[in-house]
Amino acid sequence: MSHETLPLEFFQQLPKSDLHVHLDGSMRLSTILDLAAEQGVELPSRDPEELRKAMNLGQNCGSLVEYLKAFDVTLKVLQTEEALHRVAYELAEDASREKVRYMEVRYAPMLHTRRGLRLTSVVEAVLGGLRAGREAFGIEANLILCGIRNISPDSSLEMAELCVAYKGRGVVAFDLAGAEYDHPAKHHRAAFQLVRDNNINCTIHAGEAYGPESIAQALHVCGAHRIGHGCRLREDGDLLHYVNDHRIPLEVCPSSNVQTGAVKDLARHPLKLYLDLGLRVTVNTDNRLVTDTTVSRELWLCHLKMGMPLDDVKTIVMAGFKSTFLPFHVKQSMLREVNADLARFHADGTIDPAPLALQTPKPVSSTRGTAVSAKPHAEA
Repeated sequence: MSHETLPLEFFQQLPKSDLHVHLDGSMRLSTILDLAAEQGVELPSRDPEELRKAMNLGQNCGSLVEYLKAFDVTLKVLQTEEALHRVAYELAEDASREKVRYMEVRYAPMLHTRRGLRLTSVVEAVLGGLRAGREAFGIEANLILCGIRNISPDSSLEMAELCVAYKGRGVVAFDLAGAEYDHPAKHHRAAFQLVRDNNINCTIHAGEAYGPESIAQALHVCGAHRIGHGCRLREDGDLLHYVNDHRIPLEVCPSSNVQTGAVKDLARHPLKLYLDLGLRVTVNTDNRLVTDTTVSRELWLCHLKMGMPLDDVKTIVMAGFKSTFLPFHVKQSMLREVNADLARFHADGTIDPAPLALQTPKPVSSTRGTAVSAKPHAEA
């Protein structure tokens, strides 16, 4: 363990990214209750504490399938444009409070059409909420659209087509989520072929509820540029070295991995091993509500439960910004700012005052063709 145990408040001040965060798993509990009352939606309970228990918030569920049952509740109230706009805006606000500078928010638009919303309306509502959040709080955010493994390859193809339609308009990647066991990614190959043919990034949930073969399929059959979770990569040393050599980022969500039973406890999480071997690992929330966490808390737990010194945490923070699906020139500019900011934080718990340039960060445009005037020296 580190000689100096730093408090959670220290990690709340660090600049951060969140590359793996599900919109429908990151609502406020109070918002679920508000929206249910407005919409006349029935919930397991109207009492916040009882509802929290019914949704297993922050509890070990034992499996991914059990963990995903909380989404039966959140999706009930996310079937209107107003609700989608609101939760996207509130997510931006919550993340900005803990100094998250950049987020890639993911969700499956097809799951929000039960009341007849058009898919385009579902995307526009969330983009509008994130845009309002950027204007109010200065946090930059983009969207990742998901296909669902256990629904159908045809529906994934439809989400891929939506991805293509919104390329350069706030959607930066395609993902495959949902129950991993017995639902191989290769069945959704056509969707990934379409997004890659259109030069769009892709990431895939893999190696969470199934073994390293799932990761190999995500990379070699579907062409994933990042891997969501990847807990079981350690079971295949050859594949692990391939991921390392090709600098394929892992979107690690430590507390969520314990909650779904992918790892037994944080002390035995493979994240520290991956980092020590040189893999590009990022730390993310997965679901702020369902896992009951923040990026700050996840980094603090890495420090507390895995014995990571501050230098390791800084490496992970930089890896997050290096792994964004942003245009290269935007990424470079962001990396320079984050690197300068991280230098203010010291292992003894002291934090130097922020230079004037860092006190009021200006949001950068994430669309292509918007030049950022800065000398390109930070390596991405």
